[in-house]
Amino acid sequence: MCGVEFDAMAGERSKRERRSQDRRIVRRRVHGVHEARLDRAGQRFLLQLQRQTGLLISGKTAEPAKATLVVHTDHASKEVQEPGEDEAYTLEITPAGAKLNAANPLGVLRGLQTFLQLVDVSPDGFAAPAVSIKDQPRFVWRGLLIDSSRHFTPMEVLKRNLDGMEAVKMDVFHWHISDNQGFRAESKKLPKLHGAGSGGAYYTQNEIRELIAYARDRGIRVVAEFDMPGHSSSWFVGYPEIASTPGPFKIEEEWGVMDPAMDPTNEKTYKFLDIFIGEMTKLFPDHYFHIGGDEVNGKAWDANPKIQEFKKAHNYKSNDELQTYFSQRVQKLVNKHGKAAIGWDEIFVPGAPKDIVIHSWRGSKALAAAAKEGYQGILSSGYYIDLMWSAARHYVVDPLSGEAADLTPEQKKLVLGGEATMWSEYVNWENIDNRIWPRTAAIAERYWSPQSVTDVNSMYARLDVISERLEWVGLTHRSQPRKMLRRIAGPATPQEFAALKMLADVLEPVKDYTRGETTSYTAITTTPLNHLVDAVPPESDVARRFDEKVSAFVDGSCRDANVAAQLRTQLTKWRDNDAPLQSPRAEGVSCERGCAEFAGLDGGGDVGLSGARRDNQWHAAFR
Repeated sequence: MCGVEFDAMAGERSKRERRSQDRRIVRRRVHGVHEARLDRAGQRFLLQLQRQTGLLISGKTAEPAKATLVVHTDHASKEVQEPGEDEAYTLEITPAGAKLNAANPLGVLRGLQTFLQLVDVSPDGFAAPAVSIKDQPRFVWRGLLIDSSRHFTPMEVLKRNLDGMEAVKMDVFHWHISDNQGFRAESKKLPKLHGAGSGGAYYTQNEIRELIAYARDRGIRVVAEFDMPGHSSSWFVGYPEIASTPGPFKIEEEWGVMDPAMDPTNEKTYKFLDIFIGEMTKLFPDHYFHIGGDEVNGKAWDANPKIQEFKKAHNYKSNDELQTYFSQRVQKLVNKHGKAAIGWDEIFVPGAPKDIVIHSWRGSKALAAAAKEGYQGILSSGYYIDLMWSAARHYVVDPLSGEAADLTPEQKKLVLGGEATMWSEYVNWENIDNRIWPRTAAIAERYWSPQSVTDVNSMYARLDVISERLEWVGLTHRSQPRKMLRRIAGPATPQEFAALKMLADVLEPVKDYTRGETTSYTAITTTPLNHLVDAVPPESDVARRFDEKVSAFVDGSCRDANVAAQLRTQLTKWRDNDAPLQSPRAEGVSCERGCAEFAGLDGGGDVGLSGARRDNQWHAAFR
C-alpha cells in the first residue's frame, strides 16, 4: 500500500545525517473556526507521536501548500458538550500529506486519534498508509463509570484514564462519587457531607473543576452520580436528620446492599436535596445529573412507624410505590435547577419526565421497555468490567441486541449507547488500570463501530495493538502488575520470580461476584489489595492463545505436527515450573492464595502430556 512519509526536515542533508538527529517536524495548518482546545489537542497529538515513534518531533504552523497535516473545522462546539454533537470527520492521507476535516472540533479530536492509530515508524521518520476515511460514531453516549467512593481514586489516576478514553474515542466519564463507603465531593453549603462522610479523602471543588476542564479538552463529558435514596450511609454521618432511622451511622467498610436510606416522607429531606442539587448542578455543567436510585431494600422504611403511616395515608401498597414518590420529587428538583435526571432502572416510574435517561443495569428487556414508553436510555448490563469477563464476552453485547433489536427505528434512536462500569470493591489506584484496560477498548469499539463489526478474532488482533499504544498514553495496565508481582515475590531469585510470572500469566481472577465466597478472609475498604489475584489481569492472553491453538489443533483432527510440538513445549514448561515455586522464599502470605492454584496447573501439564501419549492421533502427531 502506498504511504506518506512524515519526514519534513528541510535542506540537502543525507539520510544518515537526518537519522543522527532523530528529529522530525510536522508542519500543520488549521483552517476554519479556531478553539484554544484545538491547540492543546495539537500539542497532545505531537507528544503522543513522539512517544510512539521515539523521535523528537516539533510542530510548526505552515502555509497550506507546505503543510503535512491540514486540519479544517467548520464551526465551534457548544460551550457545554451535549450528546449528539457532530463527531464525524474525514481523514485523507496521500503522499502529499494528510487532511482532516470536521464540522465540529469534536470531530477533529476523534480524527487525530485515528491518525495516531495509523502511524508506524519508518526508516526515515514515521509513516501512515494512504487511506481515505469517513467516520462517525454509532452511539452518542460511549461511557466509562469509575467508582471513586468504595476506594478513592487519586486525580492523576482519573486523568490518565481520561487520556485512555480519548484514545479510544469515548465521550462520557460517569463519576460515581458517593456511596455508603464515602462521600467524595466537597460541598460548601453542606460541609459535613465531605467533612464527616469522606474519611478525609475527597475532591475539592477546584479539583473537580480542573478534572471537568481536563475532560472537555479531550471531548469527554463528566456526569456526576450522587446515589439516593439508598447507597447513602456516608450522607447520614454528618446529616442523620434526613435518614429513615435514627442511626448512629458510620462510613461503611463492607460491601453489599445496606439498609440505611433517606426518609422520603420528611420535607426536610427535600429541602436538603434542593440545596445540595442546586450547588452540585452549578459545579457540574453537564445537562444530565445522575441520581442513582438503585438497590433500596426497604428495611429502613419498614422499621419507621411514621413512614408506614405515610404509606397508608397515600394508599401505597409497596415500597416501590414509595420510591416512585421520592423519585418524582427529586426529578422535579433536578429540573428546577435546569438539568435532566439520569438514574438506574428504578427511576423509570409512571409519570416520570420524558427528558430523563434510564441507565439500565437490568438488561435489554428493561432498556427496550423504557424506549417503548418514549424514554431515552443507555445500557450497562453486559459491560460490568468488574465481573472480570473476557473482552470477547463484553464485545458480543450490543445496546440494540436482545429485546432492543425489535424496537422500531424511531424507538431505537432513544437508545443513546452504553457505559462500561468499574465498581471498585476490589480496585484501587494500583490495579485500576489493568481492570479497565485493554478490555474497555473493545467495548468502546462496540459503541463506535457498525453493529456488523463482530469478528472476535479480528477484535483481539486490534486489541493487542491498542493495548501497547495505551501504554504510551500513560496507562499502567501492563507495567503495574509486574511491579505488584515483584513485591509479592519479595527476596525471590530471578528464577523464582520468572516462575511466579509464568504462573501469573495464565491465571485470572475469579469471575462475577464470587471473590468474597472463595477467600479465607473478609475484604473491607481497608483490606490491602496486594494478593496475586489483585495483580493478574482479568483476562490471560497466554491462556486464551493456548486455548485457540488447542481448538485449532482439534479442529484439524490433531494432525498438525508443528502445532502439536508447540503444545507439548508449553505443557512441559508449565509442568516444570512448579519446582521454583516450592522455595521457602515463594511461600509468602501474599503469594500463597494464588500459588496454591499452581498445583492444578502443574497437574494440568501432566494430564496434557499423558493425554498426548495415550491418544493415538496425538501420539502420531507428537512423534
